Amino acid sequence: MTTPSRTFLLRRHLNKLRWLSLGLVFAMLLLLPMLSVYQNYAAAHAYDLLSADEKAFYDLMHGLTAPFTADPAEDLDAIKGTTWAGRFFGYKIGDPLSAVGQLAAGGALYWPLLFAVLIPTLASLLFGRFFCGWICPASFLYELNTGLGVWLDRIGLRPGRRRLDRRLKYLVLAVGLGLSAATGTVLFAAIYPPAVVGRELYYAIALNGFGTGAVFFAATVLFDLLVARRGFCRYLCAGGALYSLLGRYRLLRIQRVPASCNDCTKCNVACEFGLDPMRDGFGQECNNCTACIAACPTDALEFRITWHDQPYQGPGHLGRRYRRQPGGDTPERPADGGEG
Repeated sequence: MTTPSRTFLLRRHLNKLRWLSLGLVFAMLLLLPMLSVYQNYAAAHAYDLLSADEKAFYDLMHGLTAPFTADPAEDLDAIKGTTWAGRFFGYKIGDPLSAVGQLAAGGALYWPLLFAVLIPTLASLLFGRFFCGWICPASFLYELNTGLGVWLDRIGLRPGRRRLDRRLKYLVLAVGLGLSAATGTVLFAAIYPPAVVGRELYYAIALNGFGTGAVFFAATVLFDLLVARRGFCRYLCAGGALYSLLGRYRLLRIQRVPASCNDCTKCNVACEFGLDPMRDGFGQECNNCTACIAACPTDALEFRITWHDQPYQGPGHLGRRYRRQPGGDTPERPADGGEG
């Protein structure tokens, strides 16, 4: 029995690194409103006026922040906001969808906002729809919801598995831009899950309540669970549509190595976006989440630097279909087209 290579083991752990990234982003969205409340208490010098619970909270936050700052009223302004729009040590950063929505609503370029989305846009051009897989706080919750769906399936409650047309989200993006232009309002902020999650967490922690966005987000979770696996991200998310367009010609891509592939289909099962890695079917929808890499038992998927995907390269050389072929010739890709 051969020993797995160090590179193979490293790639298998990339998905754990991605979960760490998602968890840290979500933890940051929980921490920021807590810091905001503590900062307000500190700035008002209101410790003696606080209730017992508020004093306990103040003491906890003071203990957490004291090693990093002696003046929380000023220094805690360094990091503010959410994944929709925020400020990190003087640099303002925003979601590209916020700039596109503002452009449609205002009919003019707002240069500070364009500079704020410059880094995320360039990163998407290079790495594709990576925001959806590595940063989006809604993805963190949606993937936990997928785990719930697996558990329900095991006890006999089958979750929804409908397949819709992926182009629906591009229609949502176009309609949203049209309505933003007609109303002069950036409507995406009200229905875009990354914006909704950050805003609702702030409401819950800093203001002791939820807004209507919580109801909308709960509806997307139920849609994913009862209608289609990761259905909102696949079919309805305007931000996902924009990131897919930006990442169409991305530089970093997951690609299959036919010589190591055994056609086991585990990569296809692991893909939450319903893509077809086993037949080299990645495309602009792929968010480089590495779930397929982690699921592959033969190290047949890897990252490559290239501007385009490979067309179907034939069955895996370790699989039965390849071995049954005379001389090991690889056939052309079946014309099934996949979903959407």
